[in-house]
Amino acid sequence: MAPATAASLLSVSLPPSARPTAAPGRGLPFPRRRGHLRLRGSPAAPTAAAGSPSVPSPSPEAGSGIGDALGGVAIFSAATGEAVLFRDLWDQNEGMAVVALLRHFGCPCCWELASVLRDTKERFDLAGVKLIAVGVGTPDKARILAERLPFPLECLYADPERKAYDLLGLYFGVGRTFFNPASVKVFSRFDSLKEAVKNYTIEATPDDRASVLQQGGMFVFKGKDLIYARKDEGTGDHAPLDDVFNICCKIPVT
Repeated sequence: MAPATAASLLSVSLPPSARPTAAPGRGLPFPRRRGHLRLRGSPAAPTAAAGSPSVPSPSPEAGSGIGDALGGVAIFSAATGEAVLFRDLWDQNEGMAVVALLRHFGCPCCWELASVLRDTKERFDLAGVKLIAVGVGTPDKARILAERLPFPLECLYADPERKAYDLLGLYFGVGRTFFNPASVKVFSRFDSLKEAVKNYTIEATPDDRASVLQQGGMFVFKGKDLIYARKDEGTGDHAPLDDVFNICCKIPVT
């Protein structure tokens, strides 16, 4: 791969069409659970990591049963290409799961996030936490990331129609993708980003180019209960893993 600047790593072709952006917000308004739910947006200032477009649903409100709703959403295994329901991915009574929704499989910043999740997977395993990474695109696009990064196939899933993203009310649009101030923080992680994309290929980008306008987020579930939620405010604005580990594993990231 030819040497690249941070700006070139972030550049993608603008899609032919776009859907409206979700209403601005600081986080998802889920109910607190014994004081552990931490919903936050990103600071505006920089800090130190296939189908047709559809209008995203509003963020779920308190008491809406988001765990049950998400449980019925079908995504596709990168390993087998077969459809699987979210509720079949972890114990819906007491099991703990971290669900990382990447932007799309051709996003360089998502390769960086995936590399960090891969390198810290052992911590999740030791704590009995299921790691689930979901990206926008088809299973074959997911396998490109898994093979070239690499990333464990058994943890990777594809959501080509962005059903989970819409259900969770994640951001979408040109402004969020290219011009949100929160995206600037990725420049402080240039070395990490450069390392993650050594074997990067744009071929992992969804064929539906409008999908590049999707933003991701990070969610932690205990059974069906959502105990941590954070929307990415812009491209590369990922949830701090310290927060994720502290709430699901009680093990600080070093």
